[in-house]
Amino acid sequence: MAAYASRTTLGGVFPERLQPLVEATADLAARFTSAGFSLYLVGGSVRDAIVAGNGPAPDPGASDLDFTTDARPDAIESVVTGWADAVWTQGKRFGTIGCLKGGQRYEITTHRAEAYSPDSRKPDVEFGDVVEDDLARRDFTVNAMALRLPDLELIDPFDGLGDLAVHRLRTPLDPEVSFSDDPLRMLRAARFVAKLDLEPDLGLVQAVRDGHERLSIVSVERVRDELDKIMVVPVPSTALWFAVRTGLAAEFLPELPGLALEQDPIHRHKDVLAHTLAVVDKTSPDRLLRLAALFHDVGKPKTRAFVDGGVTFHHHEVVGARMTRQRMNALKYPKDDTEVVVELVNLHLRFHTYRLGWTDRAVRRYVRDAGPLLDRLNELTRCDCTTRNAAKATALSRRMDELEARIDELRAQEELDAIRPDLDGAQVMAELGVPAGPVIGQALAHLLELRMDEGPLGEQEARRRLASWWRDRTAG
Repeated sequence: MAAYASRTTLGGVFPERLQPLVEATADLAARFTSAGFSLYLVGGSVRDAIVAGNGPAPDPGASDLDFTTDARPDAIESVVTGWADAVWTQGKRFGTIGCLKGGQRYEITTHRAEAYSPDSRKPDVEFGDVVEDDLARRDFTVNAMALRLPDLELIDPFDGLGDLAVHRLRTPLDPEVSFSDDPLRMLRAARFVAKLDLEPDLGLVQAVRDGHERLSIVSVERVRDELDKIMVVPVPSTALWFAVRTGLAAEFLPELPGLALEQDPIHRHKDVLAHTLAVVDKTSPDRLLRLAALFHDVGKPKTRAFVDGGVTFHHHEVVGARMTRQRMNALKYPKDDTEVVVELVNLHLRFHTYRLGWTDRAVRRYVRDAGPLLDRLNELTRCDCTTRNAAKATALSRRMDELEARIDELRAQEELDAIRPDLDGAQVMAELGVPAGPVIGQALAHLLELRMDEGPLGEQEARRRLASWWRDRTAG
């Protein structure tokens, strides 16, 4: 590896801003120095301290602290054993030892260079002795800076500081090499463009366009985790547009570019992709809510029909919910996450079925169907309005306000969040004199329908209605 420049001992105000990081790493740095090793703070904590400018000082406890060292894994483990409250070695074969001390998590990795074989999902790791070689194999120049401890020497061989100053995203090596080492970096590029408001270098963009198929060798779990991180940046659409326009989205979320429906000059309709990304941006940075926003219209391409001079997407919420489940299963999302997002997609049009006003019955059904997802569903419904027609937007907002007011009114009168029949299964069995079985479920369903239509009946009236239902059922 060629010689590197840009080693700077920091002075002035900047070390004061880093004081929390210095204090959090002092004991660990002293142990490595005493053992004859160098220790460098790397990664996001260094970058974020610089990006923060004159804002609040970085909080070390807000995330893990990442280090690199010339010590080999066995030596790292030896140095932290007896000092740390806990030590874990799951990443030892890749050069990483993790530990916990006083509630702060540390990850310490031997200087390394790693690369993926063309058909491998796992990196081949080689350990090194020079920090600059390690930084050369990191994803982007803004992350390829290190702070030598404890003397606060900044190592910045690829001008990450300069790139931060001009809001540019570059790779330390040629982008083709960096992305070949770890193809997930192409998706990480999308995230950092959005997270740090960086402009991607033209060569980086072209490398993604040329090599996005390589993402297929990355495990779906890593891709899923990166997508989750994109979902909670301030403006996710910046990252998602990058993924679509470079062809990267087709590798892990083909439904997204599929929303770019061809515009018909006769049957005009919204650009579904642009609408979808606008909805994602409008929602709160709630990971599952934003995933629901991302998927809410994926059923439109399959349900589009041109009718009477217009375009329809009948039942796209049902088709979309099925497609959402398939994609989230393919990305190996946890079952609970999948159920939340699928149900929000399935319900996202429910509000619009009540066009003639919110009767008590309609409100009860809406709340019961939404269950614990009610607040998320209401927010998704509001954010789904991206029309430039001010009158239409105002009308929808007013109708949503009316619904929420009706929910509050009924909540004050009824146990609206736990709507259930006025009698339970044991009471129904006792009243009818029959054992548990399908008929009890049918009786409870009947009582629930009455409860939804009329509100609380009370136990005496519920028994009377149940008896009438049973007489009618057994009369024949």
